[in-house]
Amino acid sequence: MSEVYASRRTRLRDRCNASGTTAALITSPANVRYLAGAAPHGAVLLLGTQEDLLVCPGPPDDRPTEGRPDDSLLVHALPRAGGDPAVAAADLLKAQGGDSLAIEEHHLTVARHRQLHSVAPRLRVADLGTTVEQLRVVKDEEEISCLRIGAEITDQALGELLESILVGRTERHLALELERRLVDHGADGPAFATSVATGPNAGRRGHRPTDRRVEEGDFLSVCLGANYHGYRCEIGRTFVIGTSPADWQIELYDLVFAAQRAAREALAPGAAYRDVDRAARQVLDSAGYAEHLPALSGHGVGLEIDEDPQLAPAAMGKLDACVPVTVEPGVHLPGRGGVRIDDTLVVRPEADGGPELLTITTKELLAL
Repeated sequence: MSEVYASRRTRLRDRCNASGTTAALITSPANVRYLAGAAPHGAVLLLGTQEDLLVCPGPPDDRPTEGRPDDSLLVHALPRAGGDPAVAAADLLKAQGGDSLAIEEHHLTVARHRQLHSVAPRLRVADLGTTVEQLRVVKDEEEISCLRIGAEITDQALGELLESILVGRTERHLALELERRLVDHGADGPAFATSVATGPNAGRRGHRPTDRRVEEGDFLSVCLGANYHGYRCEIGRTFVIGTSPADWQIELYDLVFAAQRAAREALAPGAAYRDVDRAARQVLDSAGYAEHLPALSGHGVGLEIDEDPQLAPAAMGKLDACVPVTVEPGVHLPGRGGVRIDDTLVVRPEADGGPELLTITTKELLAL
């Protein structure tokens, strides 16, 4: 993988040079991991004029959640605790003779920015913006493989839960069990805080599990994902507990499923982000649920669970091949509950079979 990380750093360096800066300081942990292969706690990456350095507050760990630093990268551990690796990186660049530095202003605090200036007052500083995040949008096959394995782990954990007794158990208990099962099947941990919602809570995006117990006739919506080697996927499903679904539950479920299918079918290289969102939104809007629609129908995933692109009404841009995204329309009716269906897919051209579905747990409305 060394050549992969080196190639990524070269691409970033070329962009920096084109904008007139000779070095770059990467402080966002996800961006550090993307370029260095690892993101030890507190570490920063310096793309210097002479050499690239992973600057750490101490010796880096080999924990799975942090990864292993690229072998071709020099690791510089600060000699004493309490130092700021970003400030140390600026000092190291000054020693290399660097005169300009691109930084991630959206991540670096004002206080750290001032410290950089105090260490290297003659250093010309420019904003790198979201350059690295944009490089991360299109995934290579190694990255997609990690997402695929994470999705398999997630499907396994969810499938096992569906085979257990659910009535009488709390949302919080079920969420904790799902996260334990993710780790049991090989995940580094959950990709995000697992959401389990029952009854009137069901279908609510980002619902935090409570002590409400599962009851007969409830909608049960679950949203979870595995973090595998730093890459994060997402799945969301909705079920009915104990009895045959009521007519209103079947109607609402079929509607959300149709909206999700429309958005999935719209995924293709060259498709506008907002057109994918519109495909789902029109189905729900035409049925009179405009006021209950979420702000977006999906988003990119990777080293972070919420990355570009954003599939939203005002989003600008078009999809490329090998971009993993979620498609997650939902409807929540206050006081009654609702439905959310969420998959992780990879955009592929029609010649390659169209979008690749990574999360394969059934979307049939099951009575558990």
